[in-house]
Amino acid sequence: MTAVTPLHPPAHNAVPVIRLESVQKSFTLPNGERFDAVRSLSLDIHAGDIFGLIGKSGAGKSTLLRLINLLERPDAGRVIVGGRDLTTLSRSELRDTRQSLGMIFQQFNLIQNATVADNVAFPLKIHGHHTRAEIQERVRECLRLVGLEAKIDTYPAQLSGGQKQRVAIARALAPRPKVLLCDEPTSALDSETTQELLATLRDINQKIGVTIVIVTHELPVVELLCRQVAILEQGELIEQFAVDAPPAQRRTALGREIDTLVRRRERDAREDAAAAAGYAARANGTQGVAYA
Repeated sequence: MTAVTPLHPPAHNAVPVIRLESVQKSFTLPNGERFDAVRSLSLDIHAGDIFGLIGKSGAGKSTLLRLINLLERPDAGRVIVGGRDLTTLSRSELRDTRQSLGMIFQQFNLIQNATVADNVAFPLKIHGHHTRAEIQERVRECLRLVGLEAKIDTYPAQLSGGQKQRVAIARALAPRPKVLLCDEPTSALDSETTQELLATLRDINQKIGVTIVIVTHELPVVELLCRQVAILEQGELIEQFAVDAPPAQRRTALGREIDTLVRRRERDAREDAAAAAGYAARANGTQGVAYA
């Protein structure tokens, strides 16, 4: 199983790549009642970060993610990406700006009767600004990033769940986005495949510096992958902190659980290092006796 090494935080730019200012979003339920999914929430996400959004079911985390690229339009507030307020853009301007915001979903959303290559090429073809040779080269680059170049002519039905999700990641990366939005990308995967996918996302972040925002209900995903985490309850931002920050008095049970996972990982790392040092010392001692 591929081990996922937690990352050190990047140097933050003064201006965040994503800024949410007092965003609100409500829905009308079938019974006519109003449901406030996101309540006057403000949040900054900096370039190059891996940012986790967590909370219980109904906390508003997936709605908040969809507000970032205006798949859901806020009832109030501003959504600023790369210095531009998306809520003020025309339809064509918003369509162009969304090229800087890739998105991957829980259920992959691949075109079943298209090859892996055609799935990855899809966002490039629909905008019509690339030659056929440019598209082919970009498809290979993206599949190489996720370790699936050998599957270029394969169809989704021939792939495992983890491979399908990596194709979805390659497709999201094809237009060279600045931000990758991930909505529960590991929830349909088993534990080992989840570890491999986290390693892929970490590797992409390190190689090309894309900012990753990930919604998840799995605390190990946050602990292993994310640098920052925001905890939502009933549409409100309750707590935000750096995952590897020193232990603190957390306000939420989820925050305390994440701290426990981080401390356990640090303790296990120390014990593994001590065991390795002891093994090396014993091996050296044995060699010394053999050659005495």
